[in-house]
Amino acid sequence: MSFSRFNEKNGKTFNNADSFSIVFDEEWKSFSNKNKEKKLTQEEKLKLVLDSIKDHPFIQESPSVALKVAEFRIRLLELY
Repeated sequence: MSFSRFNEKNGKTFNNADSFSIVFDEEWKSFSNKNKEKKLTQEEKLKLVLDSIKDHPFIQESPSVALKVAEFRIRLLELY
């Protein structure tokens, strides 16, 4: 699932942590549902999910901050 699919859903793209969080949460859950059988570490899964939404402007402009936001979302929502 690419980031552009999320754009089609709402027609808007924002370069901020809130927009990124929404996209990240949806992609994490979608990835989890599609890959239940795979035995991936959390780090591997995080890398794959971030790669699938790499076109998001927040990741492109602030990749290190996006990673921190993603890690925070995983802890906050207990998305292990």
